[in-house]
Amino acid sequence: MSAHAPSSSAASPRPTRREQILREASRLFAARGFHGVGVDEIGAAVGISGPALYRHFAGKDAMLTELLVGISTRLRDGGRQRVAEAEAAGEPPAAALEALVTGHIDFALHDRDLITLHDRELERLRADDRRQVRQLQRQYVELWVDVLRRVHPELPPERARASVHAVFGLLNSTRHLSRPDTLPDRGATAVLLHDMALGAFRAAVDAHHGRPG
Repeated sequence: MSAHAPSSSAASPRPTRREQILREASRLFAARGFHGVGVDEIGAAVGISGPALYRHFAGKDAMLTELLVGISTRLRDGGRQRVAEAEAAGEPPAAALEALVTGHIDFALHDRDLITLHDRELERLRADDRRQVRQLQRQYVELWVDVLRRVHPELPPERARASVHAVFGLLNSTRHLSRPDTLPDRGATAVLLHDMALGAFRAAVDAHHGRPG
């Protein structure tokens, strides 16, 4: 996403003013709702006046669009990259599925404001922008479905797709955590989410075969 990239062990470059604006807009919109935040307040959060903010964005609608289109693009492109890297390394499909899960957990723990924005504010986008977000999301879902069915080819497409949506619901539930950045062991939370996601996929396979959970 254009606002900020997933965490990395390498030092991140200093965010641009535009990225700072998007980060603060995301935080404020998630905390108080789109209509509960003014342009002047977003500007003040990054140390500029409201009018100066218009040098970067046409207004709040443009910020919201870039945030939601941006995160959908980042998830899809990041997922494609992880799968391609696993394939280039000659790893089995299960490794690609693990990489997808790990990448989404990174997003869910670091960018929960964007999850809140998507759930609450998507319908505020213009119709064309909303369609673009949904198309990007479908492409991301189908990437997961393809990898999952390579790991478990016995799963019908519909069941695989339902399983992917269920796992997204599980991982995106981080929006309900209270200050996940203050969790005593963030790594343990990531491991828990990882194990639960893969466990959900195994449960889907067991259900398909009629095995008890």
